[in-house]
Amino acid sequence: DALIMAGVTHLEIAAFVSPTSVPSMAGAAEVVAEVGRPDGVTRTALVPNARGAEMALAAGVDELTVTISASAVYNRNNVHMTIDESVEQIGAICALASAANVPVDAVVSCAFGSPYEGDIAPATVSLLAERLRAQGATNLTLADTTGVATPRRIHDVLALTGVGVGLHLHETRGTGLVNAYAGMLAGVRRFDTSVGGLGGSPFAAGAAGNVATEELVALCDDLGVHTGLGVDLLIEAALLAEGLVGHPVPSRVAHVGPRSRRVEGN
Repeated sequence: DALIMAGVTHLEIAAFVSPTSVPSMAGAAEVVAEVGRPDGVTRTALVPNARGAEMALAAGVDELTVTISASAVYNRNNVHMTIDESVEQIGAICALASAANVPVDAVVSCAFGSPYEGDIAPATVSLLAERLRAQGATNLTLADTTGVATPRRIHDVLALTGVGVGLHLHETRGTGLVNAYAGMLAGVRRFDTSVGGLGGSPFAAGAAGNVATEELVALCDDLGVHTGLGVDLLIEAALLAEGLVGHPVPSRVAHVGPRSRRVEGN
């Protein structure tokens, strides 16, 4: 509710994954039911396979998110499949979603590098993106899963994939916000962020949270880029999240405020 009050219109609210593998994601259907159907808000859910897609569609979500890695080793360790097998599975999910008139966002993890293979060739990422589009993916998002991207890597990959993609960036090495800026300069207009900078893949050792929503919005405000989001209300949401998780959120802006904030003098 706090994020919607801040103007957020696209929310990933649940993941229909195995509660054994990711216990924190148990009760996905109940979460979707509790959120309800706020006007003007797209509610999306992560699904790992066709069964998860069926459950998410039955729960009434507005969009499905699927993931596949550009790293063969990471993909095998994460979902126990080859890349070809994952592409085929995503095709099956897209078919289910299409029948329900629900869009699918395909997220390519390790798009800028892998902890196992090092740099991933931009051509490899571009080819995988083309295969996912051919399977019926409505949107594509490139994820810096382990936080190894740099502005140069962002530029090189986008030069082949085009800028009609989203970026999902992490702050593992403190470069998430500068990479988002590089993406904006290149022409990307869609970014995954998280309230307070929470998050991090449970399958990527040492992975930090996503770029904080309030930090990216504060940057956009300073650049004159209209987002429709209120940074002060986002900070309130981040501090609410901080209380819920029981530890400080990583976001700096959540704690010190945007640069436009003034302190009353004596």
